[in-house]
Amino acid sequence: MNVYIINAHHHYPFSEGKLNRTFVDKAISLFEGKGHRVKVLNVDDGYDVQQELSNHQWADFILLQSPVNWMGMPWPFKKYMDEVYTAGMSGELCNGDGRSREDASKHYGAGGTLTNKSYMLSLTFNAPKEAFDDPEQFLFQGKGVEDLMFPMHMNFRFFGMTAHPTFMSNDVMKNPDIENDLNQFIQHINQHILGE
Repeated sequence: MNVYIINAHHHYPFSEGKLNRTFVDKAISLFEGKGHRVKVLNVDDGYDVQQELSNHQWADFILLQSPVNWMGMPWPFKKYMDEVYTAGMSGELCNGDGRSREDASKHYGAGGTLTNKSYMLSLTFNAPKEAFDDPEQFLFQGKGVEDLMFPMHMNFRFFGMTAHPTFMSNDVMKNPDIENDLNQFIQHINQHILGE
């Protein structure tokens, strides 16, 4: 399997990216240890748009590793999407938006060309796990992580890709349990990606 890992972390003085790098390193070790080919991009280090389109075509599985900042991805990854994903709309990632004037029955967003590929979001949160999926909680009001990440899932669905369940590392600033999170991360990948 060809595995492409995108580390979307953006360096801030209060958040240097060590945790997200640790998850990336753990994923590299796990996949390579099982004989899979791995490529990695750290978005903060810069990228070439054409090479990124090639990397998406090369990959069988994409792992997006990212902190969640203000309920979304760090801004350099939004810039990445605007540049790379827009450039891929002429066939590398999708054929436009999937519709045609000749056939009005074609659905918006159904033009993806990466239909034999899958992806997974692996996210780090300051929010505790208890903040999700509980209608009594103030902020998310019963919504889960997949609800929060719906726009990201739609981006990958626009390319025809299949989602695996999202992995969360929670409460990483106030009450971290990194060793347990890394063990859970390995189990999550083994179960949902490698089928072990």
